[in-house]
Amino acid sequence: MTLERILRPRSVAVIGASRRPNTIGWNVLDNLLRHGFNGPVYPVNPRATAIHSIPAHPSLEAVPGPVDLAVLAVPKEHVLTVAEECARKGVGGLIVITAGFGEVGGAGLERQQQLTRLVRESGMRMVGPNCLGVINTDPDVSLNATFAPVMPPPGPVAFISQSGAMGVSILDNARRVGLGISSFVSIGNRADVSGNDLLEYWRDDPATRVILMYLEGFGNPERFVEVTREITRHKPVCIVKSGRTGAGQRAAASHTGALAGTELVTDALIAQAGALRVPTVAALFDVAKAFAAQPLPRGNRVAIVTNAGGPGIIAADAAETHGLDVCELTSSTQERLRAVLPEEASVRNPVDMIASADAGSFERVLDCVLEDDGIDAALAAFVPPLGIQGRDIAAAIGRADARRPDKPVLAVLMSQEGAASVPVQAGHGVPTHLFPESAARALAAMWDQRRIVVRPEGEEVVLDADDAAVETLVDETLAAGREFLTESDAMRLLEACGIPVLPWRYARAEHGGDLAAAAVDAAESLTYPVALKVVSPKIVHKSDVGGVALGLATSAEVREATESMLARLDHELSGEAGIEGLLVQSMAGPGTETIVGLTRVPRVGALVMFGMGGIFVEVMRDVVLRLTPLRDVDAEEMIREVKLFKLLEGVRGQAPRDLAALRDVVLRLAQLGPRHPRIVEMDVNPLLATPDGVVAVDARVKVAAG
Repeated sequence: MTLERILRPRSVAVIGASRRPNTIGWNVLDNLLRHGFNGPVYPVNPRATAIHSIPAHPSLEAVPGPVDLAVLAVPKEHVLTVAEECARKGVGGLIVITAGFGEVGGAGLERQQQLTRLVRESGMRMVGPNCLGVINTDPDVSLNATFAPVMPPPGPVAFISQSGAMGVSILDNARRVGLGISSFVSIGNRADVSGNDLLEYWRDDPATRVILMYLEGFGNPERFVEVTREITRHKPVCIVKSGRTGAGQRAAASHTGALAGTELVTDALIAQAGALRVPTVAALFDVAKAFAAQPLPRGNRVAIVTNAGGPGIIAADAAETHGLDVCELTSSTQERLRAVLPEEASVRNPVDMIASADAGSFERVLDCVLEDDGIDAALAAFVPPLGIQGRDIAAAIGRADARRPDKPVLAVLMSQEGAASVPVQAGHGVPTHLFPESAARALAAMWDQRRIVVRPEGEEVVLDADDAAVETLVDETLAAGREFLTESDAMRLLEACGIPVLPWRYARAEHGGDLAAAAVDAAESLTYPVALKVVSPKIVHKSDVGGVALGLATSAEVREATESMLARLDHELSGEAGIEGLLVQSMAGPGTETIVGLTRVPRVGALVMFGMGGIFVEVMRDVVLRLTPLRDVDAEEMIREVKLFKLLEGVRGQAPRDLAALRDVVLRLAQLGPRHPRIVEMDVNPLLATPDGVVAVDARVKVAAG
């Protein structure tokens, strides 16, 4: 069933309606009546004959007409019984305000599971439990089925809040700044209706142009990415995500596993979906005002117009910090500005009109800069001198903006009176901000959204791999009672996936033979110099115990290094080293160290990681994560989003690295996620990138029984 009977009901019953003011049952009924719900409202209370001067009913069965939506504000012990009554009545949707369910665990979780099962078996849909309620400001509906003390103005912004308390604050702030809301849903415990369900509903809602979300967690990350990715090509989705995961404290066998326990996971999901993550609720409103009222910029070139040097410099710094270009104005634009400004004014960008600038000055100067073909957007910053009113400046900025509806204009009115003087309208009007940084951040978000809109959709690429060989390696490892593939098996797995590896041989002394001689034979079949790496199920971190020897240039050096390594390990591990053999590899040539990895995060899924290797992953954590399955554009974006991408592009005369080969490895590793669920953690580190390709030097693979 769709959400129509929750968001656009034709009739509403309030079960648990109360005659006592300032109770939830009283407030919900009061809001429905006071804000003019366009349909019959039925209070249900067995101990009242009338509430708010309208007839009350002793039970839902006693309600004379059909009921689309029932709001439940009854004690938790009675919710299931009331929900059964709703099912018999044919109610389409429930809003369960009552708390004491999954959020408290134990018996509450059991109650929630029973309630959800009933709702789904009966074909109803349910918001909650433990929620604030639902609002739809469409004049044809006028639904305020919440107990919030405020009602926002109508407008183009839809809002999801996972927190009821935050929902009250959000509604209050929306009314204060004049941000128009199309609909608002407090989803509470998300037992049935989820954020993903609402995203799908708002995708097709013509009254909604912008979607805002306050989340504490993702219910179904894969569906979130799929649904949101489609929506954000047409409507911005802006998210505040609270809560830090504790998974980052868990022991992990790989860099990928350790880093996947951080906020990088949240960043990955939001970026892959094409949504925009903002740091605070205040920033969410800044961004929403801009999206609701202005077009997206065609580029990132911004002109700054101000009547004071300080705010202009602050705005320019903030704009550049957020990736905008405070570019030079054309000579013809500067000449036009000189003709309308005092001699003391600066006609460069930022344009400083000096303190004597009035409303007319702002209007004329904005006309000039918006006519400049090299400018994509404008930011007007006003500091109120004596005798000039902020609302007059706002009106002048609005007139200039109206003449160029194709270019966004944001205003900074640095007084409370000025910043609150212009309410945000649907599709027109200039959003106002109190400080330059807020406006710059909002404009940068608009530029980010433009790039999201035009980015290629991409496609899932299926690359050849020997899946049977991968499964055999996993089977053999688990059958031997191990959780890590040996070094040689890890190399075989990479080869089965089609990932280039350094030439290697596995040296093994059969039946107690001479391992040093076997290592020499292996080295002789390669090109010197070579490296030796001990193979033992009891040694995971080889370099920590001296199980690695590098740069061996002759057979004599190989023999000496092998004998020395074996003696040292036997001594340090008291004869319990469990050495099975040696991995002998050709030494790698010059290249840029990168890392590619795979890990599985509970309640999220399989994530693939790309980053800069060596100290850059150890110290700087210069990595990017994405949820599998990947599209080709996801892999390309991952590579370009690392902070030190310029090292891969080529610096100081170095040739650029082979980005296509890097993308190929990222996609090949990502395929392991859905195809081989028993691979739980994996690092290819380092993966050397050169101008002519890539080559894997080492890999660590952890497996678990499925």
